[in-house]
Amino acid sequence: MLSRAVVAALAAAPLANVALSAQVLDTIRVDYPPSRCANCAVWNAPQKPFRIFGNTYYVGPQGLASILITSNRGHVLIDGALPMSAPSIIANIKALGFRVEDVKLILNSHAHSDHAGGIAALQAASGARVAASEWSAKTLEQGESDRRDPQFGILNPYPPVHDVRVIHDGETLRVGPLALTAHFTPGHTPGGTSWTWRSCEGAKCVNVLYADSQTAVSADGFYFTLSTAYPDALADFARGLATLERLPCDVLLTPHPGASRLFERVAVGDTAVVNPRLCKEFVADARKGVAERAAKERANR
Repeated sequence: MLSRAVVAALAAAPLANVALSAQVLDTIRVDYPPSRCANCAVWNAPQKPFRIFGNTYYVGPQGLASILITSNRGHVLIDGALPMSAPSIIANIKALGFRVEDVKLILNSHAHSDHAGGIAALQAASGARVAASEWSAKTLEQGESDRRDPQFGILNPYPPVHDVRVIHDGETLRVGPLALTAHFTPGHTPGGTSWTWRSCEGAKCVNVLYADSQTAVSADGFYFTLSTAYPDALADFARGLATLERLPCDVLLTPHPGASRLFERVAVGDTAVVNPRLCKEFVADARKGVAERAAKERANR
């Protein structure tokens, strides 16, 4: 963990300097000041880990999902939340009775600091390999996005990840008996990826979908209908949402747990956790949101 003096220096530094400091120190912790991340304190609030279904667990902080899928031959972790979330994710894995050293593969939904910021520290703690889509792999290794990202210019940098393996759309990655399939669902970022796998409790098995964010949010000055940096953004959203619509989905998970009302569903029990209808509702709501953003842009030209 960084000393208080270094944390203070990072907090006071210009954005470019934060990126440089993170890269040089390659630390497990970078604290963003509230001026750079108004939601970080709420997102990173402590959350007791819990079983979602079968061998699928929630190990992230309160506002940012990190999902652990376990087996007796190694585990898979999806998303690392913020850079300052890594210690709590590690503690949550241990609290469930698992070893972070048994995490063999780390995956990502999209390469923003609130979902990828902790991956470098988790990679260092576990020795796991990291895999991502081509654009996300480059971004993870740089610790910051490029101009294709709709939120370029307002994103926080984060500690870079090393030796990220590039994966392909539809590729299935395996750790022991675990098999997780990548589904490219860009739009929110050019490298957005959703993941599917099977999880079982006794004889009951379900299809789990970790659906990447599908919101058309951006920095000021970016237009999904006019962008020359990312001209395929709307087409990517359309293709990604069509993919999500046809994927097998009994249990919906999302990078921001509130987007799929995860905590409320878990509080009710399996009858609410396993809900194929919710998967369809998620796609319909996302499609509506993208259409509204595009219509607003066209009306304001």
